Amino acid sequence: MKISNYRIELEKAVDEIKKKGYKLIAVQIPEGLKIHGLKIIDFLRNSTGGDFLLNVDPCFGACDIPYDTLGELGVDLIVHIGHLPIPSVTNMSSIPVFFVEAKADLKIKKTIESSIPFLVGSKVGVVATAQHLHVLREVVDILEANGFEVVVGEGDNRVSNRGLVLGCNFSAATNVADKVDCFLFVGSGDFHPLGLLFNSRKPVIAADPYTGRIRVDELLDLKDLILKQRYGAIAMCRHAKRFGILLGLKPGQQRLRFAIDIKKRLEEKGKEAYLLSMNEFSPSKLMGLERIDCFVSTACPRIAIDDYLKYKIPIITPTELDILLGIREWSDYVFDQIIEL
Repeated sequence: MKISNYRIELEKAVDEIKKKGYKLIAVQIPEGLKIHGLKIIDFLRNSTGGDFLLNVDPCFGACDIPYDTLGELGVDLIVHIGHLPIPSVTNMSSIPVFFVEAKADLKIKKTIESSIPFLVGSKVGVVATAQHLHVLREVVDILEANGFEVVVGEGDNRVSNRGLVLGCNFSAATNVADKVDCFLFVGSGDFHPLGLLFNSRKPVIAADPYTGRIRVDELLDLKDLILKQRYGAIAMCRHAKRFGILLGLKPGQQRLRFAIDIKKRLEEKGKEAYLLSMNEFSPSKLMGLERIDCFVSTACPRIAIDDYLKYKIPIITPTELDILLGIREWSDYVFDQIIEL
């Protein structure tokens, strides 16, 4: 099914629903496609005759599937649109999940050719977000035809496909960083290419298939801005005595052992530390914890970076805590990742 700039493989979901005879189906849609949610429900309902529940809670990845709550409603199947499965996240419920890809339906040849003058060296690592993975073969062919040696890396157990980067995991790039001179990122937005810059230590060229823009210097400026913001956040925590360690309850964000290790590390430094669990983190939900001087997020790595200005109490990442405690040098700053070895 074609919706906006995407080809969404709803027909596969229809076949699965009919084959297994599912009657009550929940549909989970990423924020960018939610405007088309009712159109998607109409298509599925008219094609199968089933009853459909559109989950309108924010959904930012396959880490964010509400197995338990939907199970309590008696849902037979969850149709999750727009993200790829996370192999290391185990579905502990009895409800199966059917993943439906949303592939960007865009011509990329001119955009990739426009990126060539900006590439550094002769060996290029190529990565993309889930919406653009299907064009990586074409990207590789274009680069190879122009004399480049191309590497598409394999990530860790959290990453389902070669060349896929997540907002919480850049291992498809970092695992091959020593084999390339630069990375070509195919996708939109700032967070993923910035994470590549910080964590791979290699030049990053971002090619946006939606706009055709190629970004290099703009990313470097954003990197400098992020570093200033993060330095300020760490500095605000310099004299902190009480730390709140945020533990995410979303199935793909739970890092309990890591959070406990952080708590022990803080206590060894003479600090007070508390484990705080929550499904959705927001400044308003944490406002009542005024005795906390600093939050450390072990949930989605994007919380501390994207929502920095929203929190009155500073919130930092585990990497930044290591810098604060003198365990890591500032020059070794990287984005936090959820790594699955």
